[in-house]
Amino acid sequence: MRVLPRAFLLFLLVACSAKPEAPVTVHLFNGSNLDGWHADIPEADANPNIAASFSVRDGLLISHGTPEGHLLTDDFYSDYELIVEYRWPADGGNCGVLVHATIPRFLYGMFPQSIECQMFSGNAGDFWCIGENISVVDMASRRSGEPSTWTGQEGASRHINNLTDDSENPLGEWNTMRIVCRDKNIDIWVNDDHVNAGFDCTASAGSIALQAEGTPCEFRRVDLTPLAK
Repeated sequence: MRVLPRAFLLFLLVACSAKPEAPVTVHLFNGSNLDGWHADIPEADANPNIAASFSVRDGLLISHGTPEGHLLTDDFYSDYELIVEYRWPADGGNCGVLVHATIPRFLYGMFPQSIECQMFSGNAGDFWCIGENISVVDMASRRSGEPSTWTGQEGASRHINNLTDDSENPLGEWNTMRIVCRDKNIDIWVNDDHVNAGFDCTASAGSIALQAEGTPCEFRRVDLTPLAK
């Protein structure tokens, strides 16, 4: 019988007991500029000198609300935890985080094909299906219309209500939205409340996008951590 050398046995022991490296968090917003992002603003097609919809000021990523459009990551991502810290500097209004964004201007000539994790004040954590689709428990009570209309297409029932009414902080205060995308599942937390859980999503990878949709909104953190396989 062949006897393995002691040094080789020690190597096997160390290799088998070594812990896998922890995933490295990616700071999608670096606090200084918009490197790694690109804007898609339909109104800029005819007017390239139009005012910027997104900028960086005092270490914050600013969505000015208008002209309306999206700021998208240059890279595609799948299987991750996304932490977004945001606030409404004045009045509440409309904005959102889009995940699995792919085809630009897929809907209404502006919205990229994606799943929106809604930030609209008072409704943070709702899903909006934009070309893609997702399912939730108790769909009939949380999504209007007949099941045949539950798609992500124009004119369909694309809106899915969240599970809570009081998870957001008062206007002017910072909120934390945590989005976990794994395989075909998307879960959303707002200020540690689990506000939505979707499954059977029709997409599992794409860009991450922030909206300019009528109301100024500020972001101080957009961090992505890959999920361990």
